[in-house]
Amino acid sequence: MKDHIRYIPHTEENCREMLETVGANKVGDLFEIIPNEYRLSKSLNLPDPLSEPDLLRHLQGLQSPILSSFMGGGAYHHFIPAVVSALTSRSEFYTAYTPYQPEISQGTLQAIFEYQTLICQLTGMEVSNASLYDGASSLAEAVLMAQRITKRRRILLSQATHPEYRMVIQTYTDPDKEELVLIPYKKEEGRTDHEALFDLLDEGVGAVVIQNPNFFGVVEDLLAIGGRVHEAGALLIVGFSEAVAYGILKPPGDMGADIVAGEGQSLGIPVSYGGPYLGIFATRERFVRNMPGRLVGETVDLEGKRGFVLTLATREQHIRRERATSNICTNEGLCALMATVFLSCLGKNGLKELATMNLSKTEYTKRAASQIHGCDLAFSSPTFNEFVLKVDGDPEKVLERLKGEGIIGGLPLRKFYPELHHHLLVTVTEMMKREEIDRWAEALEKALS
Repeated sequence: MKDHIRYIPHTEENCREMLETVGANKVGDLFEIIPNEYRLSKSLNLPDPLSEPDLLRHLQGLQSPILSSFMGGGAYHHFIPAVVSALTSRSEFYTAYTPYQPEISQGTLQAIFEYQTLICQLTGMEVSNASLYDGASSLAEAVLMAQRITKRRRILLSQATHPEYRMVIQTYTDPDKEELVLIPYKKEEGRTDHEALFDLLDEGVGAVVIQNPNFFGVVEDLLAIGGRVHEAGALLIVGFSEAVAYGILKPPGDMGADIVAGEGQSLGIPVSYGGPYLGIFATRERFVRNMPGRLVGETVDLEGKRGFVLTLATREQHIRRERATSNICTNEGLCALMATVFLSCLGKNGLKELATMNLSKTEYTKRAASQIHGCDLAFSSPTFNEFVLKVDGDPEKVLERLKGEGIIGGLPLRKFYPELHHHLLVTVTEMMKREEIDRWAEALEKALS
């Protein structure tokens, strides 16, 4: 079964006009052909109405048992309003191809323009491109862009950045041109070690990369970093894997970021066995000529009517290969459209409410976990919708026991951080009901006993 329901936008006025057109007075007239004995003569005995998320959960539960998942680490299960799939399923949007001919691509170009506007508002930056592949490649492109701007070789990269993002950055960069230096995280706090960062800052550093919230779900203190980074003549790159966090966190642009790059999957894109994803990329206007990808701009035609065009496309298909800032050959146009519809529907207040729900449910889960014998919160710093839990015993065996109870209990961290060999990354979104959290806590306590 699909993970969405139909969105029906017809108003009463729309219905009245359609009935008039076909010569009917009411909807019931459309069924006159059906004999009376086969028509329903009384109201259906239905239960009380459900919210859209609860209705979907109920229907999915009828089809097969639903596992309670506390997995995250860069892919998040958020509610997607039915309007997102309804609008993005329209045939005119079913392509990610580049709108080369503006005269026949105004709808696509306007959608991308609106996407760029929303991303600038979300990140606090001045200009956004028309999307990249995913958060990892977007962050890697930010590193390459910073090197082009500063002409400096050394890049300082927080160890609390998503480990798979770090691997992609390492793959993108050329050891002869860029040197990656890891900044350790504080073992007690789970935050990037500022003292270690400041000791590494010198005139050879081109950029500092910090993820916020970081891979551990910890909220970083960017204000304490930005000023020192700029004093050293370097750029501050802020990455993220959970875009919903910026419903309540200050945008990176207000915290001194020069480039913001991250993952937009949380903004209306379903978790679907590894993709698709959406790479968000925004920066300061003075750096726009070094920005990868493409930029849609607003203009007027010869008749003075509003229109949209590809304003900037500094990639190898448009200019000489040696001058291109990127070899990105398409974009995540459909995913960017999903994010645009999602953010437009929620609005500023709706996104804040969504983020607050994630935060409050996570805090409830942390309190429940802290009361379990054999469990400890690994870090003392504030978190958003993820946190690291230290458990007694083998976390793999603990997760196996939870799986037997129909619960995916978290993500073991020893693969990425060998020193965290007894630790789980636990994620809670607005989709998690209180009963599920309580059941997870009870099952975890039983698994540790």
